[in-house]
Amino acid sequence: MPHRQLPPMPGQRQRQSQGSLLLDGGAAPAGAAAQMLAIRVLPADSGVWDELRQAAALRPVWQRFATHLPPPAGAREMAPDMAPDRAPDMATDMAPDMAPDMATELDRRLAQVQQRIRLDGVTHNVFSDAPRGGTASRPWSLELLPLLIEPADWAFISAGVKQRAELLERMLADLYGDGPHSQRLLHEGLLPPALLLRHPGWLRPMVGVQPAGGQRLMVVAFDLARAPDGRWWLVSQRTQGPSGLGYVLHNRLVIARQFPDAFRELNVQRIASSYRRLLQSIEERAAHLAGGHTPRVVLLTPGPYSETYFEHAYLARYLGLPLVEGGDLTVRSERLYLKTVEGLEPVHGLLRRLDDDWCDPLELRPDSALGVPGLLQAARAGHVVMANALGSAFLESPAIQGFLPAIARRLTGESLQLPALPTWWCGESAAWVDVRERLDDKALRSTFPRRGRTSKLHDPRTALVQEDPDAWTVQGRLRFSRAPIWGQGVVTPRPALLRVYAVAEGDGRWHVLPGGMTRVAQREDASVSMQRGGTSLDTWVLTDGPVDRFSLLPQRLQVDDIQKRRSPVSSRTGENLFWLGRYTERTEQLVRLAQHTLLLIDTDAEAPPPLRQALSLLAVRTGLAPHGVPTLVQSARHFERAVLAALADSQGVSIAYNMAALERAASGLRERLSSEQWRLVRSMGDDFTRALAVPDGQLPTPAQALPALDRLALQLAAVTGAQTDRMTRDHGWRLLTVGRLIERLQGVALRLELFIQAQALASVAGVEMLLELFDSLITFRARYQRHDDLLALADLLVLDSDNPRAFAGVLRRLRTELSKLPAVSTSINTAVDTAVDTTIHAAASTAQPLQSLAALLPATGAGLTLESLRGADDTALAATLQALAAELGSAAATLADRVSERYFTLAHGSDQRV
Repeated sequence: MPHRQLPPMPGQRQRQSQGSLLLDGGAAPAGAAAQMLAIRVLPADSGVWDELRQAAALRPVWQRFATHLPPPAGAREMAPDMAPDRAPDMATDMAPDMAPDMATELDRRLAQVQQRIRLDGVTHNVFSDAPRGGTASRPWSLELLPLLIEPADWAFISAGVKQRAELLERMLADLYGDGPHSQRLLHEGLLPPALLLRHPGWLRPMVGVQPAGGQRLMVVAFDLARAPDGRWWLVSQRTQGPSGLGYVLHNRLVIARQFPDAFRELNVQRIASSYRRLLQSIEERAAHLAGGHTPRVVLLTPGPYSETYFEHAYLARYLGLPLVEGGDLTVRSERLYLKTVEGLEPVHGLLRRLDDDWCDPLELRPDSALGVPGLLQAARAGHVVMANALGSAFLESPAIQGFLPAIARRLTGESLQLPALPTWWCGESAAWVDVRERLDDKALRSTFPRRGRTSKLHDPRTALVQEDPDAWTVQGRLRFSRAPIWGQGVVTPRPALLRVYAVAEGDGRWHVLPGGMTRVAQREDASVSMQRGGTSLDTWVLTDGPVDRFSLLPQRLQVDDIQKRRSPVSSRTGENLFWLGRYTERTEQLVRLAQHTLLLIDTDAEAPPPLRQALSLLAVRTGLAPHGVPTLVQSARHFERAVLAALADSQGVSIAYNMAALERAASGLRERLSSEQWRLVRSMGDDFTRALAVPDGQLPTPAQALPALDRLALQLAAVTGAQTDRMTRDHGWRLLTVGRLIERLQGVALRLELFIQAQALASVAGVEMLLELFDSLITFRARYQRHDDLLALADLLVLDSDNPRAFAGVLRRLRTELSKLPAVSTSINTAVDTAVDTTIHAAASTAQPLQSLAALLPATGAGLTLESLRGADDTALAATLQALAAELGSAAATLADRVSERYFTLAHGSDQRV
């Protein structure tokens, strides 16, 4: 089996002692550069490439970087009469005073990076290895100093990556082709059949399928490392849905702002045009599917529990693409559609971040809830351009690397420029015999995915291989170069792995994004994976030529541009917004109820029994207290303990549960919510849980709970303000508002109904408590002074359309927002010449009439007038109000179901929603 050997290891260098940096001769450094040279730097291990230093001096590119650092605040100016011939002693002379200044400055900038990460809500999800482990969201880890790549190195990397990307594209064309000259690699013995037939990523249903647009790979990622001699080597490649592009973009935006002068003066190449090339490549290949119109491209994500969900949302927002999950899409007549609140809209291009085997439960993994049933059929029919096409996962197997040199010569007539790790596939007996006695300095990897991973290292045990030789691949080990990491007042060299991205352009050529995602490990024997403690660096590619200053908005927008940028609201997004509104309102109501219940228990032992009974019933009905607990009338202390125990219980249906549900709904809306709103939503739950934390077996006290509830009420008010005043009023926002109003109508109706049922309104205390729960006490006292009549309550809490919490006020806004929601089409035009370029809009003959929703509510007001109450005594008035509250509560529940049926689940037949 062909393989490459690593070059001889350079002579082992003596381990350098810790010290300050020195310039490699020349003029004396000045200002910030001198201080940069005087900071503490830990030595790199012997026998590795140090990205920062050569011997005891900064590499030239880092000398230039240091020259353009801004001086720290309060830095002492160099004496004008300092002679150039004192340069060799410069670091020694200035280190005592100036190094602390620079260290402080770097610490300040690192803190700014970390603050920017928190403010922008940049996260990645970490999964536990335990059998029942869960998922935890962690802040993205980004270091301060970038990895600097000089023009000559980048020219080598770029040429080698382009060549390998083209080779992988040609391999797929050969192996999935069905012509007489296809599958030459198998017929000529250049690729063992077992590497295809045993790999789950080899998709037989795609054999003979010519992808829409003619290109199978649109973006490919290559993981590279620098060897001890300074040469770059390929470690692995990713072809399904390479991750990291969103993080690359955000890393650049953050780090470039920390060193703007260095970024400009070092001629760092920009990366924005690479993203434009990717989007343009998909749109050009999908143009013929759109019938001359602008093709609709979406970004397919596994969802909020994906390890890299943040970057999916961030990338979708940057590219202006709808972020969709599998449930947002449907296949009808071999065409892909997006489910929106206005009906089905055709999708022509799919930027995929979902691995192959999860994409279609009908033909791939039947247990996948992430994919789109029928997606393979749509791809076979050539009705959707996919980046990347399905079926490339087998190329990620490490065993493939050993066969690529010969395959390259056969398919391209060229030798590979970029070397890869020496590789022995154990399924080839000669290769296994060759390497089995030399395993000490080798790594053993699984040929085929094991628990979804092929990159995991295993101990090279002969018995393991002999059990199933095909399943194992041996690779040489490479000692990664050491990148500089600033932290705790010192520069520490750590192993670095660089991921670069090749993008297919419309003319078939390849473009390499001038940068990438550099990941570093904590130590040599650790993983660079962010899942296992790795961290990231921005990657600066320096250029000798002009800098590409392209922006995704390079020119003045035209009318057509404006129209096509109005993204549709997917059904899932609409549903998440609907429930975001409901859970926000529900939590607000629960917080207010908890506050007044605990205050009444602690401060008003003589509260009338009907009031205590009303609060007990309301607390149980809303989930604030469990069923079966003694009421406030029977045992106030038992009831109080039950409420306190439920507050932070995320498994019940009290406040913590609803906050967790609110956060889940918000997590599915990362591409729509501002970073401030998302951060506020997340912090509410953390703050509340922390405030109520007590030792096991104990309960929080009222003195502990009430301040926590007060803070939560303020935070919820801020969330409500953001939802009301800082979101675009499209159909998604209207669904959020409808959800909030439905929840409010149910809540106020239930409160009035139970207070009347318990006869709590016969006392002043009962009247005031109900007004507090309606947040209307101040208005009531200003309007009616000392009167506590039931008729006055009915006027303010039921009939007043200007009161946002009165029945009439809620219903008025509900009718207004319902009238602005779109009608929904119930038919699909499957004609080839019209289905691909026509949004399935509503028409008078096919749309479900919106009046059917509004008809569930009173046509005007609250369904009751002040005049109709003339002459009614309190008993009759109470009965009328109780019946109205029950009726409106039921109507609100039915309306919620009807909205869900209409807008959140598409179905075949005359009934569009189920």
